[in-house]
Amino acid sequence: MLHHVALEVRPEDMAAEGGFWIAAGFEAVPAPPALGEGFSWYEREGTQIHLMETDDPAVPPSRGHVAVVSGDMNATVERLQEAGFEVQEGRKLWGERRVKVRTPAGHLVEIMAAPPAPATEQGS
Repeated sequence: MLHHVALEVRPEDMAAEGGFWIAAGFEAVPAPPALGEGFSWYEREGTQIHLMETDDPAVPPSRGHVAVVSGDMNATVERLQEAGFEVQEGRKLWGERRVKVRTPAGHLVEIMAAPPAPATEQGS
């Protein structure tokens, strides 16, 4: 089970980045006070996204990405579009819809209608 992904974000992009994750169906949760300032956490169904403020974030890769499964793909895409995010349709894999979208900080996020089949079912 994947617990969390930590993403580096410039201080001026933190609010917009948090807004993206809320539009993607995550809820803001408190970060541990021991961490101090500069952290924002979001959670959905036991998986967390940890945003970490930094003045010099790692450059987001062009193809590296975070992938999440949405229980209601159409509603998630609609919320993201209404919030002003450009959602691009990806090719279907395993017969399921996929979209890609960049966060305000430039991170690439793939949203899938269903998780991939286990490798044993894919013939791998």
